Amino acid sequence: MSSVASTTSKTQSGARGAKLQWLALSLTPGMGPTRGRKLVDHFGSIEAVFHASLTTLEGAKIPSQSAQSIFSGKSIALAEEELMKAETAGAILLTRSDSEYPPVLGEIYDPPLALYIKGDVAALSWPGIAVVGTRHPTPYGIGMAERLSCDLAARGLTIISGMARGVDAAAHRGALNGKGKTIAIWGTGIDQIYPKENKRIAEAILEHGGTVVTEFAVGTFPAPQNFPIRNRIISGLSCGVLVVEAGEYSGTRITARSAMEQNREVFAVPGNVTNRNSWGPNTLIKQGAKLTATWEDVWEELPAEMRQQVAARCPVESKPGQEASLFADAQLSPHEKKILKALKADEPTQLDELIEKLEGELSSSEIFAALFELELAAKVRQMPGKNYVKTF
Repeated sequence: MSSVASTTSKTQSGARGAKLQWLALSLTPGMGPTRGRKLVDHFGSIEAVFHASLTTLEGAKIPSQSAQSIFSGKSIALAEEELMKAETAGAILLTRSDSEYPPVLGEIYDPPLALYIKGDVAALSWPGIAVVGTRHPTPYGIGMAERLSCDLAARGLTIISGMARGVDAAAHRGALNGKGKTIAIWGTGIDQIYPKENKRIAEAILEHGGTVVTEFAVGTFPAPQNFPIRNRIISGLSCGVLVVEAGEYSGTRITARSAMEQNREVFAVPGNVTNRNSWGPNTLIKQGAKLTATWEDVWEELPAEMRQQVAARCPVESKPGQEASLFADAQLSPHEKKILKALKADEPTQLDELIEKLEGELSSSEIFAALFELELAAKVRQMPGKNYVKTF
């Protein structure tokens, strides 16, 4: 073997060894991300941790079971088995020793020691906005999440969310509609799609160059406690968090708080004060979050160099008049304006009720025609039972 080949082989072996050690640390009983990071800092390197004596490990003030697992080789054995499972599941393992590990995530207080990834690893390091909210949004919330995500993704920003029901799913759909990249952060193992109903979204994310990420081991089921834990990754990967709808006790509060602690921008879409889902964003706005009505409200808060970076990759903007907005489009016909004035964004209006309300102003055929045009323009959404709502 030539000296070059020998050096390359040793480098690859060393890289795999470091990857195994970081994974082993993450799988060690009693060892979380914060304790693991502090242990590596204490010894100076991940390699030094796994070459330390039992006495030295115990002297580092970690739990006895953690020291025993590391010293005995049990943690490494668990990592070797886990790495095989990850590869079988089609996942890439990214650890703190890898150059591809996203720098912005490494800046947070408790970054994951290891990440399981499917899709484009490079997308993790591209500027992104997290879009989060309730699992039970109003039609208004769904519409705003989809449209804002679409507009931002169309301009080159990655949309990051948790692929949960409601606002998260709407954010991913909007990004896909905008032909942009989107990242889903799971609270399960990389082989466990949750909720099952979002399987198609997960497939579409990967088909269109997006990424699925989790810090949980292969086979981890959707335990309730996992989702608040993963929220710090959603905010940690982003340059800002956009809250669409969230109740007073919503898990979205955890993501917003994490964003503030991580020195990320917080944006919020205002809502109807009589709707309980508006409590979260309206309270955040009172506390200083940026009131967000259109994609420009997010864009203008980004650092100038970031805007230049994103614009250079995606110089073509969406057509005027297609952005999400809280305000009516001045280009609408008089008939369409009357219908929009009669509809609500947070409460469906039945077709018969709409016709009755506009009786004497518009005929039923004029209403049908205007509704059709508004649906095509994504200003109105038809719900089951011939119910209609505004989508902006």
